[in-house]
Amino acid sequence: MTDPILSLHNVTVQFGGVRAVSNVSLELKRGDLVGLIGPNGAGKTTVFNLITGSVRSTQGDLHFKGKSIIGQTPDALCHLGIARTFQNIRLFPRMTAFENVALGLHSRTHYTILEAFIRTPRAARSEAQIRQRVYELLEMVELPGYANQTAGNLPYGLQRKLELARAMATDPELLLLDEPAAGMNEDECADLITMIERIHAAMDYTIFLIEHHMHVVMELCKDSTIYVLNLGEILASGSPSQIQNNEQVISAYLGSKRKHNGTRQPIS
Repeated sequence: MTDPILSLHNVTVQFGGVRAVSNVSLELKRGDLVGLIGPNGAGKTTVFNLITGSVRSTQGDLHFKGKSIIGQTPDALCHLGIARTFQNIRLFPRMTAFENVALGLHSRTHYTILEAFIRTPRAARSEAQIRQRVYELLEMVELPGYANQTAGNLPYGLQRKLELARAMATDPELLLLDEPAAGMNEDECADLITMIERIHAAMDYTIFLIEHHMHVVMELCKDSTIYVLNLGEILASGSPSQIQNNEQVISAYLGSKRKHNGTRQPIS
């Protein structure tokens, strides 16, 4: 049986008297594409912040590739192989698309500042490899023609794609996507689903996805698991069909709302 690449064991995150996350346990195996859903304020982004080192757990443990990563800094976790995108886009708006992606690649360069300054052969070779890799990543997110455009001037949907390329530039094993379809219309969502499926298959990433567009998460996780978080606790987990018809999940999203014929109303 394959060991999980990521596991949370009874993790709690408390801010003063508020428990943002309470006794959460979950696992992702290598190559999984797993969803995390829940109503607003359920604690989903806090879970991502915990995994990426932005917040510390009050209790419990967190393992990545079999080792505890509690207390690791965000930059250390990036070097271990964890990358993320954000619900609110965090690009460098005055830099070009090329420069935004290149920044991620420079975190893994193998030459010194002095070598870069005097342009040693090793530095020149590395820069050429970085340039090639930037264009490969821009191609993966369908942005090769926008390399020299300023990130802040790109349409919103393209900025979302660029942020994904920058996260991929750090060469992660675990990729966390925080609401990648936020603000997108139906056609853009369909394009995003196809792109993420293609990237997942080509790069063999383990992907952990937060998403409010239910059709996006249901489609992307159709062969995997979806966890439902509510009031900081895991409410349910299972396949998309199990989640869509789970009475507790329906209540968390819709209250006591039901169809007039008395049957359960699945989440869609």
